[in-house]
Amino acid sequence: MPALSEHRIRSFVQRQGRLTRGQQHALDNLWECYGLDPPAGLLDLDKIFGRRAPRILEIGFGNGESLAAMAEARPELDYLGIEVHRPGVGHLLMLAQQRDLHNLRIMIMDAVEVVERHLPDACLDRVQIFFPDPWPKQRHHKRRLIQPAFIEQVARKLKPGACLHLATDWEDYAQHILTVLTAAEALINTAANGGFAARPAYRPTTKFERRGESLGHPVRDLIFCTLG
Repeated sequence: MPALSEHRIRSFVQRQGRLTRGQQHALDNLWECYGLDPPAGLLDLDKIFGRRAPRILEIGFGNGESLAAMAEARPELDYLGIEVHRPGVGHLLMLAQQRDLHNLRIMIMDAVEVVERHLPDACLDRVQIFFPDPWPKQRHHKRRLIQPAFIEQVARKLKPGACLHLATDWEDYAQHILTVLTAAEALINTAANGGFAARPAYRPTTKFERRGESLGHPVRDLIFCTLG
């Protein structure tokens, strides 16, 4: 199992939480099958997945429920998930084994470092970031993952015509994300009105999302694509 790599910017706080016995067993015994240790250079995704197929990157998959559902529903697509919360990683490993997912790989690393250093340019068909930490306090806004420099890096990893899909239930962050993505020269908003998009069928609703909606937090989807 890899240790979390050091990086000059952190868009997350390392909250490890308590691992269940099943999650620890999955980390100990399933990592070799589904996990990717920090690479020395660029990832060879064709070699990793053993085929050439459309590739989806999910940053911050939480407990992995929605990512596992997407991978199970679309076996012709390859999914790479990045998460630093080990209980969530352990849970996704358990789901991957239970559902016999061959199109899923997992990394425990800072997503900023993976995007900057380890992904080839124009290698992804979609990047999805669902419910990133909103860092609601004004003094913490600089820690938000969605910043112009990071989005510029993400756009370079997308193929022509590929999409960046974000979702958040925090209205202030939704407006911030919309502003950042609209200003990105390499991306075009797919929403006809230049605002938020309808949730596409491929994104499952989550327990976290339903809880937020019950508290009156509307969920905003944003889908921007590169020029084809």
